[in-house]
Amino acid sequence: MKLLFCGDIVGRSGRDVVTSNLPRLRSELDLDFVVVNGENAAGGFGITEKICKELFEVGVDAISGGNHSWDQREALSVIEREPRLLRPQNYPAGTPGRGAAVFPARGGRKVMVLNVMGRLFMDPLDDPFACVERELSKQRMGGTVDAIILDVHAETTSEKMAMGHFADGRVSLCVGTHTHVPTADTMILPGGTAYQSDAGMCGDYDSVIGMDKTVPIQRFTRKLPTERLSAASGEGTLCAVFVETDDKTGLARRAAPLRLGGRLSPAALV
Repeated sequence: MKLLFCGDIVGRSGRDVVTSNLPRLRSELDLDFVVVNGENAAGGFGITEKICKELFEVGVDAISGGNHSWDQREALSVIEREPRLLRPQNYPAGTPGRGAAVFPARGGRKVMVLNVMGRLFMDPLDDPFACVERELSKQRMGGTVDAIILDVHAETTSEKMAMGHFADGRVSLCVGTHTHVPTADTMILPGGTAYQSDAGMCGDYDSVIGMDKTVPIQRFTRKLPTERLSAASGEGTLCAVFVETDDKTGLARRAAPLRLGGRLSPAALV
């Protein structure tokens, strides 16, 4: 299978670069399944039903979330009626929605998407490692599902790396989100799992992690209350991870970063 994971979509710049390029990428890369992290898609804060529909219409198969999943109040109801919208699975019991699901892919195949949130410098949620262990025990690559994509929404590279090795050999891709900067450690781990510490964001990089530069600079230099942050509105860069899996095992045969548009140096698949 050929999988694409797009990092955190931040504001309109991020949405535009994804929606304008994804239909072409699905065709050119012969993609079987696409996941995006959408927790910052609505002006940098949460996601709406309208944005979900826009992303599904251009070829997104599932949307993962994170600590901003509930910034738009409507998300609490949208996630209950839209199974393709996920939030971290290790939220407490009773939280609306779900963070693990099996989705249909091209050719009658099945892909599990699992979304968890880290705990270092983040909200004190349930143990993500125990959560991943519990969810992976329910599925088997090459058996009940053809591939598994694990989105680890976390602050520290150490926690993400630990999760990658913890899940190695049991998922097709373990990829980090949340820090909005693409890391240069795309690789296939010894057990066959594709890994990257952070996919980076889809958004305007002439910014402070996707936000207009003015307010963050004032906060750092003056240490005074300021106006609300707003998403930067310049040309966006699409940051993603491409993975090709073995059809029998679901493990990665190839992993590569993909970057196009905007200010970052491009990374094309060759």
